[in-house]
Amino acid sequence: QVQLVESGGGLVQTGGSLRLSCAASGRTYAMAWFRQAPGKEREFVAAISWSGGSTYYADSVKGRFTISRDNAKNTMYLQMNSLKPEDTAVYCCAGRYGTVRYGSMDYDYWGQGTQVTVSS
Repeated sequence: QVQLVESGGGLVQTGGSLRLSCAASGRTYAMAWFRQAPGKEREFVAAISWSGGSTYYADSVKGRFTISRDNAKNTMYLQMNSLKPEDTAVYCCAGRYGTVRYGSMDYDYWGQGTQVTVSS
């Protein structure tokens, strides 16, 4: 099975930027980022197709976050700009062999998550 490992989380101030990485042990055909804040349900953040040609964003992050991937390195990225306190959550990367989906139940492989904290 594919192993996914996130990195790049940390503490930033409101308005700051952070870049998350997700390294995969094998190639997946669609990947996504989800996040979960304490006491809240897991939330879709962004997704990207196998080729990287199609990207999708939750309304809450559109215009601020950019998802990308480098298939030669089996790595996916999430560039987060203009961060807000409400972005505070554990961010997890996920992969599946099919096309992009938006629900966490649709993904087959998950990383353990990386904490992003945005101070106000």
